[in-house]
Amino acid sequence: MKPQNLTSVSEFLLLGLSDDPKLQPFLFGLFLTMYLVTVLGNLLIILTVSSDSHLHTSMYFFLFNLCLADTSFSTTTVPKMLVNLQTHSKSISYADCLTQMYFFFLFGCWDNLLLAVMAYDRLVAICHPLHYPVIMNAHFCGTLVLVSFFLSLLDSQLYCLMLSQLTFCRKVEIPHFFCDAPQLLKLACSDTSTNNIGIYFLGAIFGGVPLTGILYSYTRIISSILRVSSLGGKYKAFSTCGSHLSVVCLFYGTGLGVYLSSTVSSSPRKDAVASVMYTVVTPMLNPFIYSLRNSDIKNALWRIVSRIAE
Repeated sequence: MKPQNLTSVSEFLLLGLSDDPKLQPFLFGLFLTMYLVTVLGNLLIILTVSSDSHLHTSMYFFLFNLCLADTSFSTTTVPKMLVNLQTHSKSISYADCLTQMYFFFLFGCWDNLLLAVMAYDRLVAICHPLHYPVIMNAHFCGTLVLVSFFLSLLDSQLYCLMLSQLTFCRKVEIPHFFCDAPQLLKLACSDTSTNNIGIYFLGAIFGGVPLTGILYSYTRIISSILRVSSLGGKYKAFSTCGSHLSVVCLFYGTGLGVYLSSTVSSSPRKDAVASVMYTVVTPMLNPFIYSLRNSDIKNALWRIVSRIAE
């Protein structure tokens, strides 16, 4: 078959999670419910942080942006999957595929960088509590969020620039529920060695560096907590970063699990099922982690409920 450049391919086929027609209504209901919970949960956190003056601090400012990133990240993949399940269509145009990958990398990278910024915020709060209000001032926090967003823009543009250079055979069937870059590389007819090197390099920079920063921050945090003499002081210090640490473990744990499963498993469909964990489940669980483990969020939610009930 004659290879074609990505821009001349009319459409791709997203094979989804299953070909069984009997499973389609169940999958539609399941992912619609999970998506609604994700959007409503994150919007509730956003509303709570923005409306309660007690939460107008750097930690909750970063949480506000993390919820925006989580909602956007889930929105890049799930609605298209729901439309395909409902219409029994598997097609996605090349423009939509590139757009989906662009926003997938954008919000996935922003999520990653925000977690690193939040780890630094907890580092300053626990290791330098007296200087915390001065260091983490509103201007600096806003700058950190903007820099992380623009770095994510750069990351997504570089990814899509490399992927747009690929050539494909006429019929491209992606064994996934969204346009997954590794699957596109496997399906390309052209030589992808340069693209693979570029993608691994970008992954090391935009994924490895933030993870290294998080590990360094928590090494310093744990070292500082261990020097606290009282058990109550240790618990209070650790409780301030417990929610963030849970989200970090969930985010990187599911991402690493998907990567390891893809290297061991030879079934692309199993990889697609595994990727549901970090594309759908993680953004859905984050609001629950922050609301159930955080007394400030719970108290703010109760104040909102009380004002509505009056």
